[in-house]
Amino acid sequence: MTMRQSRFKRICVFCGSSQGKKRSYHDAAIELGNELVARSVDLVYGGGSIGLMGLVSQAVYDGGRHVIGVIPKTLMTPEISGETVGEVRPVADMHQRKAEMARQSDAFIALPGGYGTLEELLEVITWAQLGIHHSR
Repeated sequence: MTMRQSRFKRICVFCGSSQGKKRSYHDAAIELGNELVARSVDLVYGGGSIGLMGLVSQAVYDGGRHVIGVIPKTLMTPEISGETVGEVRPVADMHQRKAEMARQSDAFIALPGGYGTLEELLEVITWAQLGIHHSR
C-alpha cells in the first residue's frame, strides 16, 4: 500500500448503521477505511460496529489508525451498537454527539445512510457556511 499524506489528521465519516441494499455500499465503506489508512488519517465516527459504520471503523482500526467512536449512552448496548473498536466517547444525546464529532474532526465524508446521516451532513455544511467549523 502506498502511503499518501493528507492535510487532514482526522476525518469524520457519517454513514448508516445498516449495510444498505447494494453491495457497492459495503465495498465503498471498506475502500474508504483503507484509503484513510493509506493517507495516515484517523477516524471519527458514530460509534457503532454494525452496518457501514462497522465496516469503515474496522478497516481503519485494522490498518493501525486511531478510531474515535462518539455514541450516545442510550445507544451503547451491544444489541444496538455491537462492540465498538478503538476509543469510545460516550455522550448524553445526539446533539452532543454531533458537536463532539465536529470538535474532533478536520473534515467530513458521508457514505450512504438514512435520515440521520443526511441530517448530520447538512448540519456540518451549515456550520462551515456560517464559519462555526474550520479545518485545523
